Amino acid sequence: MSHSASIRLWLCRLLIGIVLIWNVQCALIFLLAPATFAPGFELSGAAGAAAVRGMGVLFLMWNVPYAVALWHPVRHRVSLNEAVAMQTIGLIGESLILLSLGGAHPVAAGSVTRFIAFDGAGVVLLALAAWTTRRRSPSE
Repeated sequence: MSHSASIRLWLCRLLIGIVLIWNVQCALIFLLAPATFAPGFELSGAAGAAAVRGMGVLFLMWNVPYAVALWHPVRHRVSLNEAVAMQTIGLIGESLILLSLGGAHPVAAGSVTRFIAFDGAGVVLLALAAWTTRRRSPSE
């Protein structure tokens, strides 16, 4: 592997790693302290905590391709592309959820807006990682 290819590989790992760490950190916080975050979704009590924990479990589940891509983003390009797609779906879905709130739920809208910012940054970082690892020539 050439020096420039090695640098691109590690840059890509850094970009994926940032998004993976953000996602796993959020998952763990939702799993460990759900009552802290339930009010941000206008939820309360045991049901609210369970709903937030459920989101934490989902965050862990959908980060499997991110971890595989982190291992070797060139060899596991499909996982990197899956991560880009998943992050983009999250961004679009959250944007639609925010629009559906119509201003009637400012607390929930604030939480969804934070997810939009979070996933938007993730899309940019993952897309940059995918671009960084693209084939430069047929010999790569």
